[in-house]
Amino acid sequence: MPRADRKPHTLAASLRRILCVSAHPDDNEFTVAGSVARWAREGRDVAFCLVTSGGAGTNEHTPRSEGLIPRREQESREAARILGVKDVVLLGYTDGALEPTLALRRDLTRVIRQQRPDVVVCSDPTPRWYGDNYLNHPDHRAVASAALDAVFPSAETRAIFPELLGEGLEPHKVKEVLIVGALEPNAWIDIGDTFDVKCAALRAHASQVGGGEWVEGLLRGWGEREGKRVGARYAEAFRRLVLS
Repeated sequence: MPRADRKPHTLAASLRRILCVSAHPDDNEFTVAGSVARWAREGRDVAFCLVTSGGAGTNEHTPRSEGLIPRREQESREAARILGVKDVVLLGYTDGALEPTLALRRDLTRVIRQQRPDVVVCSDPTPRWYGDNYLNHPDHRAVASAALDAVFPSAETRAIFPELLGEGLEPHKVKEVLIVGALEPNAWIDIGDTFDVKCAALRAHASQVGGGEWVEGLLRGWGEREGKRVGARYAEAFRRLVLS
């Protein structure tokens, strides 16, 4: 077992409801699925909000190749079942064309008020690239920016998007935000007991990972790197914000 000065983070028992917001159907499985499986095992209610259904996830024929969207939606539901996720919300935006618009912020505000999570999980909107070989997808940045703006101030402020009040959606204050892919993480979740579940959930996205033979090696490398930070075999890293 690696040695480290930090200790793994555990969500407070009072944080019962968690909403994970992502741009594409497999984003959560690549990044936070180990933590999601752990939270579900702890008896917490986890929901996914997928802004697009991944219609640009192929270069065959056209970006919205016939049959791909329903297939990816079904893969998302199967991955959620494997992880123990209670609900999957599909917003149906166009893959590859997202912007952090007021319309997207309003839709995410609606989901937050519907789901009423204690914790919202999303990606970091600020990095344009990671390391020397990966450009951050613009959809990831757009959804992250809109999600954070939905958390604050929109979800908790009655005067913002008053039309949601007409839908019976009262303001809701999120207690914590966990940002994945942050350049300066400050919280690590031990996923040693749920790493295999994470791999199985990602393999459910067969349209994207094929047979999935390479999945475990990739996720193992990421998990081991973060695990060393907290003396765990595998971990997932977050920037944790406790909202006042």
